Amino acid sequence: MKIVIGGQIEKEKIAETVRREAGDRATSVTVMGDIEAAMALKSGAADYYFGACNTGGGGALAMAIAIAGASQCITVGMPGKILSNEEIIAGVNAGKKAFGFTGQDTEIVVPVIIKAILGA
Repeated sequence: MKIVIGGQIEKEKIAETVRREAGDRATSVTVMGDIEAAMALKSGAADYYFGACNTGGGGALAMAIAIAGASQCITVGMPGKILSNEEIIAGVNAGKKAFGFTGQDTEIVVPVIIKAILGA
């Protein structure tokens, strides 16, 4: 599983959290610029995209939405609201590949997303 980290903030924190949660199931976790990360997702060079910004959907997912398409993307956390674990899992099961959230939600949402991806 190849994961790219885009978005506007907290990229290293997100990458560290993804690496910790995915362990050796992630063959690569790469921090990239937004456009590069979204292109990697669209081309199949990456399997999943994680990104954060202050709103959870703007800068976190703007390029992923524009390049990979809105049908591939889901905002799982925004100021004052985080989707329930069930809603996040439903997004993964529905085929979402790009996940946006606020930086402060990283430790809450990334473990849920990774577990859903891994089927744990």
